[in-house]
Amino acid sequence: MKLLVINGPNLNMLGQREKSIYGDMTLESINDMLVKRANGNAAVEFFQSNHEGDMVGMIHRTDADAIIINAGAYTHTSIALRDALLAVGKPFIEVHLSNVYSREEFRHKSYLSDIAIGVITGFGVMSYAFAIDYFLEQNS
Repeated sequence: MKLLVINGPNLNMLGQREKSIYGDMTLESINDMLVKRANGNAAVEFFQSNHEGDMVGMIHRTDADAIIINAGAYTHTSIALRDALLAVGKPFIEVHLSNVYSREEFRHKSYLSDIAIGVITGFGVMSYAFAIDYFLEQNS
């Protein structure tokens, strides 16, 4: 099984930005944790971009079996990401480090959640780990 983990805008700043919300782990350390979590049972590829079109292009190009996506602010604004995910027809899980429902009202709307297998929000880096676990369980 091959998994693609996509991270959107500003997630490259993890470990530096708003640590009280996002924690102090860097994106690189989260990626390392996820490779260990997959424990050789899945190949995990990572992609991060601050540009919506680059994210759409990666979704179009991937040969992954499934996608884990933290689209960041694009979660709440991007019909293009939604359409790309629908176009490729791959199962995906939407993840968020923070509990978006305990934050500003504009973060409560997602253009992805109704077409996702599920949404994991508010568990910090474990949100990603839970998504990995789900796909590994489905593949066993």
